[in-house]
Amino acid sequence: MISREQLENNQVWLYVIVLIIAAATGLLFPDLGGQLDVTISVVIAVLMYSMFAQIPFTSLKKSFANRHFTGALLTVNYIAVPIVVWLLSKLIPDYPPLLLGVYLVLLTPCIDYVIVFTALGRGNEKIILVSTPILFITQMFLLPLYLWLFMGSEAAEIVDPGPFFEAFFGLIGIPLLMAMVVQLYEKKSFNGKKIMNLTSWLPVPFMALTLFVVVASQIGKLSSYMDLIITIIPIYIAFMVIMPIISMCIAKWFKLDVGSGRALIFSGSTRNSLVVLPLALALPDNLSTLVAAVIVTQTIVELAGELIYIRLVPKFLLR
Repeated sequence: MISREQLENNQVWLYVIVLIIAAATGLLFPDLGGQLDVTISVVIAVLMYSMFAQIPFTSLKKSFANRHFTGALLTVNYIAVPIVVWLLSKLIPDYPPLLLGVYLVLLTPCIDYVIVFTALGRGNEKIILVSTPILFITQMFLLPLYLWLFMGSEAAEIVDPGPFFEAFFGLIGIPLLMAMVVQLYEKKSFNGKKIMNLTSWLPVPFMALTLFVVVASQIGKLSSYMDLIITIIPIYIAFMVIMPIISMCIAKWFKLDVGSGRALIFSGSTRNSLVVLPLALALPDNLSTLVAAVIVTQTIVELAGELIYIRLVPKFLLR
């Protein structure tokens, strides 16, 4: 029987297979793909809960224990990344929904599978795990600020606050609260430990299920947006080339050890696509398909990039 560690270590290949099957399903059976729309919210809510449950919120103090690494982490993700994203966005067609999708996905650092990729790249995955609470909290506060700085009134015109906050509360807020309650229950009850053990199996299969549902249900609607989506693929590739180099320089500037430096590279280069996806799907129907496609496209590019990272980072960037 496959172990959870084996499932996590082979998750990239699982996602690649699922993406191929989902694309084929959506194109060959458009009616079935359309019917999957109604399942997206439920699948994402379970995925969010399963991912949040792995974040050690009850050990929030530990996030600040290594101030050196925390300083480097915040510098990379909230100073270096926004500057790079803003410069790269100048190469994108000036179409607000397209820019919104790019900003949503590139301005938010990953808090889930970055831990696995860091371990595969021989970095210090424990230091990233401990840092996930502060990464999640800071990005939720800073994302609206960056959207306002980069887009101003254009963002307000696109985003209807009502459905946006509804999606945030239902697909992020409630799963987050449930995850925190289960974590507290785990410390006090044997049954809580059993629930957490079961929950720890959920992220990979539900990530795969989410990718399947989103891609299969949306791919048939993309023909009119394909020219726009093609323009952002080079931007995502450029981001994945630039950020490891900048992160490496910042790791040396903060004098991090090799394991922590590698963890910083993975954090600076890996984005939080699935957590911002619910926000994209809360947009009006004529915009949500494009913005969701922009976000999922980044996930596909990123998964390919991570396969390269786990070899290049330990062998060449930080030996």
